[in-house]
Amino acid sequence: MNTKRVIKWSLAALAIVLVIWLSRSVFDVNAEGLRNWILSFGLWAPLFYIIAYTIRPLIFFPASVLSIAGGLAFGAWMGTLYTIIGATLGAALSFVVAKTVGKSLVKKQWTGNAAKIQTQMEQNGFLYVLLFRLIPVINFDLVSYLAAIAKVRFVPFALATLIGIIPGTFAYNFLGSSFVSGNPQIIAAAVAVFIVLTVVPILIRNRWAKKNGRNSGTIK
Repeated sequence: MNTKRVIKWSLAALAIVLVIWLSRSVFDVNAEGLRNWILSFGLWAPLFYIIAYTIRPLIFFPASVLSIAGGLAFGAWMGTLYTIIGATLGAALSFVVAKTVGKSLVKKQWTGNAAKIQTQMEQNGFLYVLLFRLIPVINFDLVSYLAAIAKVRFVPFALATLIGIIPGTFAYNFLGSSFVSGNPQIIAAAVAVFIVLTVVPILIRNRWAKKNGRNSGTIK
């Protein structure tokens, strides 16, 4: 194996570990603390929140915490709107970074099952990305990176992301905004909505995984 390539990927892995450590320790804050930080920008708070959400994938900060903070800061509806904008921009940024950094992987000729996945995602990128956004089979940011490497076109990727993140985004923001109201009925309703919009996709994901597992087991 090429020594320079080993060094390059080792440094990249070290950088990723460092960024994850920073996001989990140095920048370890809760949703309430994030809400106060966001609102400290006054009229510019929505813009700074969107910017923070856009760069979030690059520092591996938990999307769920930031989404709840958005609900706490702006309410269910505006929080959902700002989060959708920020999350879509963040996914687009991840996509572009993966395209740029992973050029060698994009140009590489894949073989076997990987080649089949690459071909299907390239041909049906919108459908695959939409499915992965609605049903969290794969980590949100990882979907963006994989889509870029699998040669999914940018416009279908961005549109599928925009549509697919709406249910989950609303669930997190509604949950966060309910805590501000202090009304037990609103909190209970928010918890119910959150459970439905997060648990149901997980159940569908598990059933889909089992089905695919059985199907793959029959292939010789």
